[in-house]
This record gives sequence, C-alpha cells and structure tokens, in this order.
Amino acid sequence: MCMKVRTRRGREGPPRPVPDCAAMSSHRTADRRYPARATAVVVAAALATAGPAATTALAQPIPTPSVPITQCTVQDDRLTELSGLAADAEFRYAINDGGRRLQVIVLRKDCTVQRVITAAVDPFDVEDLALGSDGRLWLADIGDNDRQRETVALHVLAQNGAPELHRLTYPDGPHDAEALLLDRDGTPYLITKETLGSSGVYRPVGPMATPGPRPLELVTRVRFARTDTPGGPVGAIGSMLVTGGASSADGSVVALRTYTDAYLFAVPAGDLVAALGREPVRVPLPNEPQGEAIAFAPDGTLLSASERRDAGPQPIRAVPGAATLVATSSTATSSGPTAAQPQPAGPSQPGRGSLAGWQAVLIAVLGAAAVIIVISRVVRR
Repeated sequence: MCMKVRTRRGREGPPRPVPDCAAMSSHRTADRRYPARATAVVVAAALATAGPAATTALAQPIPTPSVPITQCTVQDDRLTELSGLAADAEFRYAINDGGRRLQVIVLRKDCTVQRVITAAVDPFDVEDLALGSDGRLWLADIGDNDRQRETVALHVLAQNGAPELHRLTYPDGPHDAEALLLDRDGTPYLITKETLGSSGVYRPVGPMATPGPRPLELVTRVRFARTDTPGGPVGAIGSMLVTGGASSADGSVVALRTYTDAYLFAVPAGDLVAALGREPVRVPLPNEPQGEAIAFAPDGTLLSASERRDAGPQPIRAVPGAATLVATSSTATSSGPTAAQPQPAGPSQPGRGSLAGWQAVLIAVLGAAAVIIVISRVVRR
C-alpha cells in the first residue's frame, strides 16, 4: 500500500457474527475516533527523523544487473493490490492489500489460481507475507498510514488449520510498516516505512504470545539512498521507501525492497541484525507501477510483483540466481558506495558530512511538504 487514506477500519479480529473467535477481537476503538490525518503525520515523521544523521551514499547495483524476467501475469481481480508474496517449490502465495478477512491466493507458476486459504478474521491492514520453514504463512497486519494504532499484529495461518494471532506494540509509538522478515529460527522482524528518515528494524522481546500484546524492541536502522531506477507512484522518493521483505529458504539471504529496487543481505551466521549491518547488493526492479511484493523461490530466484494501480494486470517477475549474487558480488562492490546504510538503534551522532540540526529540520519540512503534494495527487485513492 502507498499511503492511501482509508475510511474503513479493520479490527485485527473476526467479524462480530463469529463468536468462537471473540478472544481475538481488537482493542481498536481508539482507532475509530480520529479522522484521516496523513498530512500532519508526514510532517511529524519528517521532524522525528531530522537532526544529525550519518550521510548515506548513493547505491551501486551489481556489476552486471540482471534484468527481471516475466514469469506470468496475475489476472485474478482479487489481487489488484498485490502487496505480499511467498513461494515454495510448487506454488506462489499472494495477498491483496488490506481486506476484510485473512486471505491468501495460491497461484500456480503460470499465475492461475490453484486454491484460496482463508480464515474468518477481519484484519486492520495486511501488508506483507512470509512462509515459515514449517509451511505456515505469516500475514503481517502492520500497515498504519495515520500512525495511530495501539498495536499491530501478525496472523500465522496454517494451510489447513486455524490462525494464530500475535499482537505487538512498538516501544516508541506507532509506525507505518509494510515489510516482514523471518530469520532462520522463525523470529519475525518488522521494518518500518519512513518517508524521509531511516527505517527502523523491530523484533519481539522474548517468545511470541497469543494473542499478546508482546512488546517490540528496536534493534537497528537501515537508511536507503535515492536511486535512478524508474517506477513507483511517487517518483525518486519511492526508491527510499521500504515496501516488502523476504528471506531465502535456508535463511542465508534476506531482501528488503523499495518501490524500485531490491537490497540483498548475506546472513552467513543466521544473525539477521548483523546481516543488515553488512553491505548489500542492489538489484534494480524497474518499471513496476507500485512494487510492494517480493519473495525468494527455493532455488534462490528473486520474485517481485506490483499492485496494478491504473496499469492493468501486472506480472510476477524473476531474477534467477539472485541469492548467489550476494556472495559473487561482495568483492566487486566492497570498495564502492553502499546501497543501504545501517545505523545503530540509539541516537545517531554527528559525523563527517552530517547536517546541522536546524538544517536537517528545514530540509525535512520542505521535503515533507513536497511529498504531501505528490502523494495527495498521485497516491490517494
């Protein structure tokens, strides 16, 4: 989803006529009290991330970028806002943005629908999808354009069983997020979508609770530079907005995507936080109208997909062997600029090339104003 202002609110739980799931109903009366306030939120977010910050170098792609290949085109109208993708050896699993019930569309490799996995649970705003090593599907109910949710949620859906609800709370107030990563041990990580600042990476404190809430902790930040890859609904700024995440089948590589590019990080020791501190490989994903979905096939192929917007049915595209690019490109790019810059979870310190606080605030406010104009004209619908 691209900062659309919603008039409808979900409940992170089942429709009211389903009494068996009453324990999963949400706290969310507070979420209905306020009108949409995207403009104020964007400015506030800009100010919150302003101040002294490390400079971010322009990203470099792999030495010989692989051009995504179209595998098939998604025709089903239930996926007009395809925002999350996962894959196993046989099928592709896809979710639509938002919705009034948990629903995963299972696609064959030719993009025809094989079946639908669903549950009578009404989420707030599902944005991403991950496939666990046990075959269960993790639906990331983490979208929050107005940044007013008291909790976010992860719904773990067995392919033939009842869902589990895990509510989570941020330690520093609400965030909008669209990306979910699972590490090798199955621990979930949420990556926020920041208009002008660095993306926060959060994970649960301790074991997951059902239904929770369980507090999250901020473990690191990653900042993305603008790129010249064409695509996305909001111009160059879209190349800095995190819209999806994926982990390889063996957990050795993770990917974060923006509207225009994918960033691949090696995870050789299973430590995802340390991995996000390493230099990634950038794989351009050009000309997707609103690219949000990303996944790894078991053979290391990187898959991507986009919402339709006004462009008609969109393809699932593939970059074969993408997972191997991290290792093969490490020496070639190690001396060049980084594609995404990790930052410590705590307050950043002024460094070489940093802006003075008042300069950063001024730039943030002016940038936020420009973003508001673009988003209001192009994205809101």
